[in-house]
Amino acid sequence: MSLLRNFATVGSGTAMSRVLGFVRDIFLATALGAGPVAEAYFVAQRLPNLFRRIFAEGGFASAFVPMFARTRQAEGTVAAQRFAEESLAGLAAALIVFTVIAEVAMTWMTFALAPGFASDPEKFDLAVLLSRIAFPYLALISVVTLLSGVLNGAGRFAAAAFSTVLLNVVLIAALLFIFWQGEIATLEAGVILSAAVVVGGIVQLVVLFIACHRAGLTVRLRWPRLTPGVKRLARLAVPSVVAGGVVQINIVVGTIIASMQAGAVSWLYYADRLYQLPLGIVGIAIGVVLLPDLARALQAGQEDEVARVQNRSFEFAAALTLPAAVALAVIPAPILSVLFEHGAFTAADTAATAPALALYALGLPAFVAIKVLQPAYFAREDTRTPMIYGAISVAVNIACSLLLFFTFGYLGIAAGTAIASWLNTAMLGWTLWKRGQFRPDALFRRRVPLLALAAILMGAALYLLAWLLSPYLTAASILTQVGALVVLVLTGLILFALLCHVTGAVDGSRLVSLLRRRRGA
Repeated sequence: MSLLRNFATVGSGTAMSRVLGFVRDIFLATALGAGPVAEAYFVAQRLPNLFRRIFAEGGFASAFVPMFARTRQAEGTVAAQRFAEESLAGLAAALIVFTVIAEVAMTWMTFALAPGFASDPEKFDLAVLLSRIAFPYLALISVVTLLSGVLNGAGRFAAAAFSTVLLNVVLIAALLFIFWQGEIATLEAGVILSAAVVVGGIVQLVVLFIACHRAGLTVRLRWPRLTPGVKRLARLAVPSVVAGGVVQINIVVGTIIASMQAGAVSWLYYADRLYQLPLGIVGIAIGVVLLPDLARALQAGQEDEVARVQNRSFEFAAALTLPAAVALAVIPAPILSVLFEHGAFTAADTAATAPALALYALGLPAFVAIKVLQPAYFAREDTRTPMIYGAISVAVNIACSLLLFFTFGYLGIAAGTAIASWLNTAMLGWTLWKRGQFRPDALFRRRVPLLALAAILMGAALYLLAWLLSPYLTAASILTQVGALVVLVLTGLILFALLCHVTGAVDGSRLVSLLRRRRGA
């Protein structure tokens, strides 16, 4: 049950952050809509967010956490702490140099990220300005990631998981200030929001330094030295960063291509935010918890435990991801209209964003599966194989997105991202199976198809119910719309749970028994 408890700890922290992120995005849609200021702001956030997700949700942590956990287990806490301090020194030095270079070269970096903006000099200049303001967040969040890895490697997940909430709290406060000042869809609004991102990073850094200190794992800044541990970390981290950031690299590729079509960057952003909710809650929680657990089990030679953890993680991911993917694919428009269609975000924006969301949703199970499969490589310190498969995935995404863009516009970008993610999942899974490092057990082979069946049946019911509730979902009163959406979501959850119980996809009586036993303990 410790695995499930750790999933729940990280998942609940991530869920709180994502829910607040939802509130933030609703306010963003109202304040900025899908106009030029919104597009400039979203492009400005893309670079620091790319590195945030690569570092915080995969790459650097995937290399650092196994090394920290193994050092702590083999040599003790003092040696592990020294390794963390050496890693921090090297990381900080590299980040300072990189940030200075990026600030100087921001015009060229913005052009590389959004070449389509060049035809609108005012929008392009605004994107450069906002990028320069927001970019220091990269350095802050990278150090936050290292401190999170220290805590996670020591089996302490709560502080790192809940620190992600703080950024959204700061951004929501900034948006409320924008509403109060009446700066709707103005340049000033973009500047305030970009500065708030940096403030949020500072708050996260302070909180995690305090958490490490309280855990007896104070990480002090040393003078950078190229020690054997730092060399090994760098050797593992570079391919791990590429592999762990494939989904985000694909999204950046989509941004580059989408900049050629007016409004497309914003439509894809809002679609991305919705499907990132289940991906963040499930995928990140599993990736964060699974990696140190696998590393410890492999260090102890417990192959049976490795297999058990992998199989149960897949089932957990499927149980939470499949219904979310089906729901986002079959009823994207009602969800978008209730959540975002206010203020500067129009009905036309909803109609344009909905099909992109449906296409992203088709790739959601693959996005989460990647988070389950990659730790099996990283825990064995094999970062090269996921990097190669990630590079192939990016190449396929670029080819598909370009090919489909000229026929289907921005929708081709969403389709290309989904196709590339499924290809990456297939390659990672096949290689593990061929190496004998992952074998679906009997429970896995029985439960996952039943979970898929339950999700499909739930989707059919949701589609019908959305049609019946359409007068309420499009009503003039926002309270009526929200009420109808809540009914829709709750009905889907209850129906999926019942279908899982009826089909035997989830052993309800065993789950209740385990919960009662844990509560009694």
